[in-house]
Amino acid sequence: MRPNHRNHGGFLAGVFVLLLPVFFPSLFAQLSHASPSLFSEWNAPKPKHSRLLKSALQHENSKEQKSELWNPLADQRWKPCLDSSNAPSLPNKSQGYIQVFLDGGLNQQRMGICDAVAVAKILNATLVIPHLEVNPVWKDSSSFVDIFDVDHFIDVLKDDISIVKELPDEFSWSTREYYATAIRATRVKNAPVHASANWYLENVSPILQSYEIAAIAPFSHRLAFDNLPMDIQRLRCKVNFKALIFVPHIRDLGDALVGRLRHPPGQNEALGTNLREVSDADDKQGPGKFVVLHLRFDKIVNLRTLNLVVMQDMAAHSACDFGGGKAEKLALAKYRQVIWQGRVLNSQFTDKELRNQGRCPLAPEEIGLLLAALGFDNNTRLYLASHKVYGGEARISTLRTLFPLMEDKKSLASAEERAHIKGKASLLAAVDYYVSMHSDIFVSASPGNMHNAMVGQRTYENMKTIRPNMALLGQLFLNKSMSWSEFQQAVVEGHKNRQGQIRIKRPKQSIYTYPAPDCMCLA
Repeated sequence: MRPNHRNHGGFLAGVFVLLLPVFFPSLFAQLSHASPSLFSEWNAPKPKHSRLLKSALQHENSKEQKSELWNPLADQRWKPCLDSSNAPSLPNKSQGYIQVFLDGGLNQQRMGICDAVAVAKILNATLVIPHLEVNPVWKDSSSFVDIFDVDHFIDVLKDDISIVKELPDEFSWSTREYYATAIRATRVKNAPVHASANWYLENVSPILQSYEIAAIAPFSHRLAFDNLPMDIQRLRCKVNFKALIFVPHIRDLGDALVGRLRHPPGQNEALGTNLREVSDADDKQGPGKFVVLHLRFDKIVNLRTLNLVVMQDMAAHSACDFGGGKAEKLALAKYRQVIWQGRVLNSQFTDKELRNQGRCPLAPEEIGLLLAALGFDNNTRLYLASHKVYGGEARISTLRTLFPLMEDKKSLASAEERAHIKGKASLLAAVDYYVSMHSDIFVSASPGNMHNAMVGQRTYENMKTIRPNMALLGQLFLNKSMSWSEFQQAVVEGHKNRQGQIRIKRPKQSIYTYPAPDCMCLA
């Protein structure tokens, strides 16, 4: 295959732009105080909504508002419903082995695993434990067995499909490296996004019949969400909600973090009482309750950009301004040019237009003001589910001012406890996922894979999940003259039906985000 010299030249040009401050520092002297070198982060911006912040710190919410906020969801009559209409049964004879190669982060991989099980069932094939690609952003090489309890996975699905941990010796040649070196007859690389069951029967079954093995790569979003038999839909949910559990050391660490959030060490002595004896009449938050906040404000260190620290989600998916001034704009422009060749989602709109449309992720300061307006106060125990926050402690200082009882993995667990997950993005994400599923309330700063996964899981369990009204918030934050009472009233009204109420899946929507009605039944 001939190299693409044009793209190669563009990449070299981007690298040259990044190296300019290194070889010609005088050209960038005026930015030296606002923006340190390419290999470090600049100072976080000053609060953009200082009037609202000041009012939020002074305002005290009513007991009724606190009580309503922490009340669990009412019974919505929808219950988990995974039993197939027919008794699960294995085919008399497997048609062969199916391999899949999954990319993306933890949540994309979860969806891919669920789809792989469904495809194996459609084809009456034996599934090989899915291969997880090395994440190109986080450089994480964690395998399926590093993240998920493989024995539990196989046991839960033993009546539905046949699963093997490794291929038999006669197929040991079928590896990722084998498919990377040349075109192979057993590799399926043309599976369309959201392919139908018939596509697999027409295109993959013949390969199984000829070679008794088929390897599908890429395999991300390669199975439709609609027009599939109900048994297949419920099998997908069975994988997601029952078969995929994390390895024991992830669950143990997650349980330890949840325990420390519910009963912080030393708090009993400070209060002079037992936390379990505190009544809701005295503490409207309730004893031991906590919120998980997923910021989606992670930073990455990407080798392709010479270790330039950037906001991966923000740079990849929006053209919004995040308040970091000229230094931040320059860094994001460089990143977008080198990685995306200037092609950025919604780049034809101004920042104001994007915010009016609800297309800008919420910054830590803004998600803090949202939480305060909803009724959370400085006694709220908040767990921050994120990797490394872009901008570090300075970036989240306003959020911490509003919520001083904010914790994360590093603050709650010792270095020894975190040794098994250090430097492993998938395992770090798994811990956050586990803690999120055990929280009283979950809220994400903006839609994304983690948000979608939690919405689906917590809908399935009837647990409270706050979905920010992005369009409303974008418009509210643009109004610099709005008082706190007006802001709070608009926020509360705009989020009354966004706290975990059942939403029926529509065509083309993900079954993993909207499990009703395919995987839930009306009681």
